[in-house]
Amino acid sequence: MNTSFARTVPVVLALALASIGVSAVAQTTAAPATAEPTTTEKVKEAGKEAVDATKRTTKKAVNATERGAEKGWDATKRTTKKAVNATENGAEKAWDATKSTTKKATTATKKAAVKTGDAVENAGHKTADGMRSTGAAIGEKIPGTAENEAAKK
Repeated sequence: MNTSFARTVPVVLALALASIGVSAVAQTTAAPATAEPTTTEKVKEAGKEAVDATKRTTKKAVNATERGAEKGWDATKRTTKKAVNATENGAEKAWDATKSTTKKATTATKKAAVKTGDAVENAGHKTADGMRSTGAAIGEKIPGTAENEAAKK
């Protein structure tokens, strides 16, 4: 039952009962004095009770809505706080992993560079030694060189 229906029913009921009472009063010339309340008074009382009931129900609905909204807000705050903490922790872990991986990559690159440098140096020395040996062998065959003289002795 919606709110407008709950407000309309007591009013319609009051008018209906009032019209019955008005027509009944119009038909009688003299109403006997009784302690019984008249129809109009009964309708007024029923209308007051309906208004009071509507006020009470509305107040309860407002309170329930406010409590529900507060619970929703509290749940949202808690969930948001958890999400923020999880994001911060994840970002920190990612940063730590990146630092660690970068450090490992740098160390591996340095080691590879040193090994490459050593290999180039060794290859250069071997090449130079080979060239010297070849030059000495050629020099032994050319007359007038120191190698040729040394080979003769």
